[in-house]
Amino acid sequence: MAAHGFNQELRQRQTQSQVLAPQLRHSLKILQVAAQDLRTTIQEELQTNPSVEELPMDSVSLDDSNSSDPDSDSTSNDDSSEFDELKFDETFEILNKLDQDWRDHFAEANSSGQSFTSDDAERREHFYNSLVNEESLQEHLLSQATLADISETEMRAVEYIIGSLDNNGFLATPLSDLALASRLSLSEMQSGHRLLKSFDPPGIGAFDLQDCLATQLELLGLRNSDAYEIVQNHFKLLTRRRIPDIARKMGISSEEVKIAIDEIGLLNPLPGRKYSEDTNRSVLPDVVVERDEDKWKVTLNSDYIPRLRISPIYKEMIAKGSLSKQEKEYIQEKMRSGKFLISSIEQRQQTIERIANEIVNIQSEFLEEGISKLRPCTMTQVADTVGVHETTVSRAIANKYIQTPHGVFDMKYFFTPGYKGGDGESISNTSVKDMIQQLASNEEPSKPLSDQGIVALLKEKNINIARRTVAKYREELGILPSNLRRQY
Repeated sequence: MAAHGFNQELRQRQTQSQVLAPQLRHSLKILQVAAQDLRTTIQEELQTNPSVEELPMDSVSLDDSNSSDPDSDSTSNDDSSEFDELKFDETFEILNKLDQDWRDHFAEANSSGQSFTSDDAERREHFYNSLVNEESLQEHLLSQATLADISETEMRAVEYIIGSLDNNGFLATPLSDLALASRLSLSEMQSGHRLLKSFDPPGIGAFDLQDCLATQLELLGLRNSDAYEIVQNHFKLLTRRRIPDIARKMGISSEEVKIAIDEIGLLNPLPGRKYSEDTNRSVLPDVVVERDEDKWKVTLNSDYIPRLRISPIYKEMIAKGSLSKQEKEYIQEKMRSGKFLISSIEQRQQTIERIANEIVNIQSEFLEEGISKLRPCTMTQVADTVGVHETTVSRAIANKYIQTPHGVFDMKYFFTPGYKGGDGESISNTSVKDMIQQLASNEEPSKPLSDQGIVALLKEKNINIARRTVAKYREELGILPSNLRRQY
């Protein structure tokens, strides 16, 4: 009989992992937090760092926070130059990798004959917006994929599909297109899609509303129910609420149809929406744009930003030379951390101001005339002009609001892809949506405009847009299809 035993051996494997240092985490948090929440964030930092003290709001500016104390440099053992030369964006090397991966993806797509479309640009903006959510839909799904027992190829497919989902959790891109762009086979992509649809929230990864509702009913074990048959085979009648027609086709009573529709009403039609940003909160503008004689002036709201400095008491303790080596190292470390905090706040304000100024430069026509003149604008465009990285722009505009003559807007509002009109002028997606809203509001109730009719009217304004894009924008605006808007 052969002897069986356990063999132990050591194997060396080299892996790469990306870890955010604590100071970088604090900087990112300070950069992306809203003005009204910034004081709370900074107070949390102050509780763990006794070397930093807060001054009365009107006693010192941020520029004075590094102090003119001649002894300030001597307290850090020549480490102060580290802070004098601090470049905020140089700390974002980890995030640069994310952007480069995205650029490589689209470079591959372009090299294979695929063009970078407006929908691609929207997904790219969504990618950067997802960087600053508490927990994005993508993070929630990826955490489940990591725990799943799947192959490396299936993981690649799942990751690619997750990156292609829209804000509602739907997959608008055909799997065949994703397979081509990712260089995976269609069967591998289909396998990854089946896995994703088993994740939480139920209905995630569906192609459309019908698929989403059917998937949720399947997961609830209701595949043989009246509700499932209605969704699967009589969905158009369901959207028109044609209860008698559904009852006749299914051979059941109208009351049974109503019960089934009530079951469908308990499902979640937009599974990804709960991970979207919560907009039900009071907001204060971080930036105010006002007319100053013949130009626009940008002013930052600094009312909620504490004025900080390194405590002179701790500087004196270092200067006296009476501390032990361990005590001195502890205080020096806290002072370095405090300088980094102060620098992060300064860089936050400078970055937001520079981005706001560039928004004003690009959107000057909007400031003059309103939404109809909103121009296309991407984070790449602003990042290149301002001289920062796209991820910096993404975090700097997160949770920030800007007050304009036309109201208070989320800073993300000004970042949108667009279209080129026949006259060569660019127009943003938001302006197109506003036009669709106005066309629907001014239509004759007895003759509502179809999606194709809206396409024709937009074409008269030199805006060439596909019918399916009009339908998508109409749904986003909450406008019903023409047959449901008709009033007799």
